[in-house]
This record gives sequence, structure tokens and C-alpha cells, in this order.
Amino acid sequence: MITEYYAPTDVIFGKDAVQSCGKQVRNHGGKKLLIHYGSERVVRNGLMGKITAQLDDEGIAYTLLGGAQPNPRLSLVRKGIEIGKAENIDFILAVGGGSAIDSAKAIAYGLANEGDVWDFYIGAREPVACLPIGVVLTLSATGSEMSNSSVITNEEGDLKRGYNSDLSRPCFALLDPTLTYSVPPYQTSCGTADIMMHTIERFFHSGKTLSLTDSLAMALVRNVIENGKKVLQDPEDYDARANLMWASSLSHNGLMQTGNEQRGDWACHQMEHELSGKYDVAHGAGLTAIWGTWARYVFMEDPERFAAFGEGVFGIKRTSDPARDAMQAIKAMESCFTSIHMPISLKELGVEPSEEDLDELAEKASFFGKRTIGAFKILDKEDIRAIYAAARG
Repeated sequence: MITEYYAPTDVIFGKDAVQSCGKQVRNHGGKKLLIHYGSERVVRNGLMGKITAQLDDEGIAYTLLGGAQPNPRLSLVRKGIEIGKAENIDFILAVGGGSAIDSAKAIAYGLANEGDVWDFYIGAREPVACLPIGVVLTLSATGSEMSNSSVITNEEGDLKRGYNSDLSRPCFALLDPTLTYSVPPYQTSCGTADIMMHTIERFFHSGKTLSLTDSLAMALVRNVIENGKKVLQDPEDYDARANLMWASSLSHNGLMQTGNEQRGDWACHQMEHELSGKYDVAHGAGLTAIWGTWARYVFMEDPERFAAFGEGVFGIKRTSDPARDAMQAIKAMESCFTSIHMPISLKELGVEPSEEDLDELAEKASFFGKRTIGAFKILDKEDIRAIYAAARG
């Protein structure tokens, strides 16, 4: 298998990186912006003022659209498309975390293509273009600032679907770790979990791997564990925040799968999408709530892979019993999630699905029985339901 590492995003990293926003927009051809953001925190703390002042100095017009929220909604995307068409928008600037960026990507698709943007997320057709996108990142989590992916929730049917295309890779990303100082502890932990899971999903698959890519992946997870704990103790630890912010980008820009035979497993992500689509839970927390159950369900496909992860990330000494070593690795990962106050069951997540709910979740995750998921172990609808059921705790 041939893999491609494509990372065209211009990254400006460090304190006061936002001061280059106006210049970056101008250099990438933006003349009429839609500034899309989530929390009003970016207005209250003065960040938006810094951005708009630069745009004013550059003579660049702009329109604001706030309201992006976790599990970004299709209705807001459609509103953004409507505004963009009315205002002749030619560039989207996302200010916020993954939700604002993913929503901005969807708006950019909708403005550059005819028809309903939701078609791209359900696989009905492919976009031929995407408006250019810039990012001012305020939350270390999804890696959307350098990735080709976005995930949108359609409120009609509570369907959460993702779409990947290099057309949507941002032109630039301004990464200032100080902008994450005020992120609340729970959101910080959810982001930390999401960063780790983007690499863990890529690590566990059934194909051949490069030892260097494996080493990079395990080093990234170790680093995120260490620094995720540090920022919970001191939210203004610049070095820890900086490590998390850069890990967020590297974990999801394709580096952690380069040279591997498969792009990863992704079953946990696909199952979590149905959880957050139905229950509106935080994505990172939803991932940790089901990962351990997934791991116990699949690990015997290749216990050596789990044992290698346990040794490389947690220093667990290997024995002559790979299954035992694998279980030690799974328990260590769950303890790690617990240490940053993340749930390791659906009950801890605050979700208690009924038997009918389990059926619905499995139906949606399997696209109503039309697909299987996973690569480490292929999972059909019955497997998916069994994992949801066992994850109830």
C-alpha cells in the first residue's frame, strides 16, 4: 500500500501568533471573510478584537457568525452558507476549537459547490472545490486545524457523519498556547483524550507498520499523558499547553499513519459518533467511555500489538504471555483516562441506553446494516451492539 503525507497548512506557532492573522489572510487571497467562531469567550477576552483590528488595517471586509458548539450542527452550517452567498464571502476564518473549524469546513464546501452540503457527509456525492480556510486555534483537541476531516451532526435523525477531503485542509493555522489557558478542566481533559485517541486509532490495525511511525505514535501518547496531567494542575503551564497544542496537530494530520499499510481502526470513533449524535456528549469523553470495552472485545486478534503499546507507552515489561501483557496495557490506558477525570464506561459518561437504544446505536453505526467498521477486527452490527452493551458498566 502507498501512503501519502500531505500537510500544506502554514503553521505559525507560539505566543502572539495571532498577530499575523491579517497578513496571513491577505497573503492567501482573502478579501471578504466569514469569521466563524463558537463561544462568546473569544469576544469577551479580546481575541476577536485583535483579529478584526488587523483585518481593518489590511482593508479586509468581514462578517461574524458565532454559535458553533460541540458536535457542530448542520443547521448552523446552512445558515453560514446562506450568509456567505448573500455577502459574497471568499474566505472562511475559524476562531475556536474543532467544532468551529469543522463547521467552517462544511460552510466552505457549501459555498464552493452547488446542492446540499449534507450530501458530502452521507457519501451521496463529492465536492469539486472548497473555499480557503484559516484557523485561530483556541482548544487543543481535534487536530482539525491541520487535518482533511470534519464531522457534522444533522439534527434530523441525530446523525453525526464525517467527511475527509484534502480540499478542506486549512491554508494556515495560528497556534498560540496561551489562548488555551482559560479552557475549563473538563474540556481540557476531553481534548487530551481526543488527541491520544487520534493516534491510538491509527496504531491499532491489522496491517504492516513502520517501526519509526510506531515509535512516534507511542512517544506522542506518552507526551500527551504527561502534559495533560500537568495542565490540570497548572492551567497556565505554557510548556505543557504548547506540547498539547502541537500534539493535537501532529496526531491528526496524517503523520502518525505514514508508511503503515492501513490508515487505522477508527471503530471507536465511528461508535462514538452515534453516542454524541444521540446524547450530545463530549466527543473525547465518549471515546474513553467505550475504548476499554472495544479493546477487550478485539485484543485477541493480535495481543502482541497491545503488549507492544503497553511497553512503549507505559513501560510494562513483556512476559511470555502476550494476552496477559495486552490486558495490562488496556488496564493502564483506562487508569490513564481515569487520572484525567475521563469516564471509562457509559454509566460514568452519564448515559444509560435501553435495549432499544442499543439497537438504534448499532443500526446507525453500521449504516443500517450496510457497512462493517474497524480494521484491527472487522465489526458487524451484532459486534457493535455487543460492545455498546458491555460498555454500559
